[in-house]
Amino acid sequence: TPEDAFVAAANTCIMMMFIWAAERFKLKLLSYDCRAEGTKLIELDRTETFTHLRFRPVIRVSAGEEEKDAVRQRIQRALQSAQKYSLVANSVKSEIVIEPEIEII
Repeated sequence: TPEDAFVAAANTCIMMMFIWAAERFKLKLLSYDCRAEGTKLIELDRTETFTHLRFRPVIRVSAGEEEKDAVRQRIQRALQSAQKYSLVANSVKSEIVIEPEIEII
C-alpha cells in the first residue's frame, strides 16, 4: 500500500544513514534489522496523516578490544546522526521515534 511504502522509505533512509554513520564512527557493524510502524490520524473528512513513525532497530556491533560503554556511546551518536541527516525523515511532518535494541559482542 502507499502507507507501507511511505513508512518503508523513511525506514530505509534512516538505515542507510546509520550505515554511513557507523563507518564514520568506526563501528564494526555486524547487523542492522529494523521493524517500523506508522500511526495514522483519520480526520472527520476522511483525510489521513501519519502522526508518528516508530522504528525499532536491532543493532549488533562487535566491540573487539574496546570498552563496551565507549562503543555504545558511538552507536548512540551514529543513530542521532542517522536521524539528523536523513532527507526523508527530515521531510515528513510525523514525529519520528527510534527505540533501538543494541547488542555489543
